[in-house]
Amino acid sequence: MTEKKVLLKKINKLLIKKYGIPARQKPLPKPIDTLIATILSQNTNDNNSYRAYKNLKSQFSKWEEIKYVKRSSIEKLIKTGGLAKQKSAAIKNLISALIENNDINLSLISKLDNEIAIEYLTQFKGIGVKTASCVLLFSLNRNVCPVDTHVHRTINRIGIVSEKTPDKTFHSLNKILPDGIAHSLHTNLIRLGREICKPTKPACSICSLNKICQFSSKNFVKSIKVSEKSFMLLDNV
Repeated sequence: MTEKKVLLKKINKLLIKKYGIPARQKPLPKPIDTLIATILSQNTNDNNSYRAYKNLKSQFSKWEEIKYVKRSSIEKLIKTGGLAKQKSAAIKNLISALIENNDINLSLISKLDNEIAIEYLTQFKGIGVKTASCVLLFSLNRNVCPVDTHVHRTINRIGIVSEKTPDKTFHSLNKILPDGIAHSLHTNLIRLGREICKPTKPACSICSLNKICQFSSKNFVKSIKVSEKSFMLLDNV
């Protein structure tokens, strides 16, 4: 096992000690549900995107119905999640394409390996690597760690990778990811990024990874207030 893999396992254990083992949906959500929820989560917080998802889900007994409604109607339903015009267009285009492919439930991706599944999902407009990888982790239980802004920031500061963009971090991180830790590592890194390892003025003095973190601009001010932000959209779809 490489040094980085050993370090990732240690990081995962320390984060579990801090935050616990993250709860998961039982049964896991359908891939199409996770995909739509993740589209709605882009550039907003989980609480806002959850409300947008619930609004949308409550209006349709089947996702196929979205194909036959006006985009503006979808936009109104998901307004609380922000960027409603772009997201409503992405969702409507996605549903239309999946119906055309006779794959509304995304059953095809369960037969594909991770790399090919991500290529398949990212062919749809508005779906990037992070969104596609969320489907693999949260719906198919694959050992894939999606990289959002929080995971990108924390994993680079710690020193596991040194990349400029979340997509590059995703590929570098997942090449060395130990088996069986993707969900707990992903979820707890997000909590770390939300609560402690913030973009500015991180609370390094109370970080459980302080001793192994390689961040060169650590902040040891002890008066920083930390608010718990544990709600995770994709474990509540």
